[in-house]
Amino acid sequence: MRILVVNPNTTASMTEKIGTAGKRVAAAGTEIIAVNPVDGPPSIEGYFDEVYAVPGLLAEMRKAPNMDAYVIACFDDTGLDAARCVTSAPVIGIGEAAFHMASLLAGRFSVVTTLARSVPAIEHNLVKYGLSSRCARVRASDIPVLELERPGSDACRTISAEIERAIIEDRAEAIVLGCAGMTDLADRLSAEHGLPVLDGVACAVKLAEGLVSLGLRTSKRGGYASPGHKSFGGIFAPASPGGSDD
Repeated sequence: MRILVVNPNTTASMTEKIGTAGKRVAAAGTEIIAVNPVDGPPSIEGYFDEVYAVPGLLAEMRKAPNMDAYVIACFDDTGLDAARCVTSAPVIGIGEAAFHMASLLAGRFSVVTTLARSVPAIEHNLVKYGLSSRCARVRASDIPVLELERPGSDACRTISAEIERAIIEDRAEAIVLGCAGMTDLADRLSAEHGLPVLDGVACAVKLAEGLVSLGLRTSKRGGYASPGHKSFGGIFAPASPGGSDD
């Protein structure tokens, strides 16, 4: 089984961290290939960055059309719906994966993300996925995404303090880490606080493996139908859809 894990931002160190997290939980025989585009924002923090990240994300998927599954490694699930249109293989967003797994482990969970500007997008996704009633609160730790990549950063301590507040104030029974750049912190924070702390990258890889093992593929009826033939203009001409599933 081959799973392409796409970090939609351009920060290679984060992609390496994400790939390591995916390989750590992957089953024997599953190959994890982690990539990022060269064009786009270095981090995705809210709606503006998201728009500029999607073309690069889709381009990386088109470079690897024969994967068994794809994982979108941005917690906002950047471009997830569009990605499901360009392949019939399963496509899993790390946000949606973590929300669903948290709902299987706890009655209520809180999300700890990076900046406040990311909170509305995450709250919107929770409503879209039908899981807003299970989420006690989406909390911002006020840590820029790229701070998670800085050696010697105090990010883990700050996130830990926010988790403690979520346990006390939200009565959270589980915590979802709201950024792919936090993927290496989950085990440490879970042990520290004595409750499940979920990393979306690991959740998404395991869900992708499960869907592939069951022989399930993305429906091509309705919204995830393959794009129709048309010619795009200007710089997007190379992305003109050909109407194929994979």
